Amino acid sequence: RILELRGDRNPAFPGMVSPEPIARNLTGLAEAVVNGGAGIGLATDGDADRLGVIDERGGFVDQLQTFALLCYYLLEYRGLRGPLIRSMTSTRMIDRLGEIYGVPVYETNVGFKFLGPKMMETQAIAAGEESGGYAFAQHLPERDGCFAGLLLLDLLARSGKTPSQLVAELYSKVGEHFYDRVDVHLHADQREMAVARVAVANPDTIAGRRVIKRDSPDGYRFEFEGGWLLVRPSGTEPLLRIYTETTDASLVRPVLDAGQQLAGV
Repeated sequence: RILELRGDRNPAFPGMVSPEPIARNLTGLAEAVVNGGAGIGLATDGDADRLGVIDERGGFVDQLQTFALLCYYLLEYRGLRGPLIRSMTSTRMIDRLGEIYGVPVYETNVGFKFLGPKMMETQAIAAGEESGGYAFAQHLPERDGCFAGLLLLDLLARSGKTPSQLVAELYSKVGEHFYDRVDVHLHADQREMAVARVAVANPDTIAGRRVIKRDSPDGYRFEFEGGWLLVRPSGTEPLLRIYTETTDASLVRPVLDAGQQLAGV
């Protein structure tokens, strides 16, 4: 039984700044899942190329968890083997899955203009980015939120488990990972100044953790003990985006704060 929400055509997308399938926009879906006793909630953005997921308890399954679950499904439940592609803003859980299942993992810059060609070049079985876009060899080398949702439903059917149980199963394989992102709205000149500040920053520690590596393939990335921080300007909006993923939930907020301090925003 399927309950549809916001099935009417309304390009104003009322109640949200932008129609992203992320936690702050999915409170209505979370309530419907809980109140209706649903097994899962699925949401797409306006053109349905991105997917957001609510578990059976009304909790948001974030974009990095979702991509890792989809790759885990292909490798463990479908028995497929082949390369995996992730953008630099996506989860390092993919790297761990690559180690466990003996498949290569490739990193690209942000955007499917990089992920899609790399997927075709390597004949990868899946590619994904932090924004919630995922692609699969059985379908297209391009994002499709509806197809990704169908694969998640098949994972529920094959496993007989709930979404929260599957996240726990994934974590038992790759370890716990925690992610968040801050978007800072800035005028063009302010954003340039913020990026320039990060470009010359060379901290020894991030949130008390020793910085192991600093690079700048697409934005400025700082890898530290137990996680990473990335600061980069959006390529499509007047935003400075600050991302982190760590293996310690208590570090997420301090790391994001450190990123804002490096940018002076």
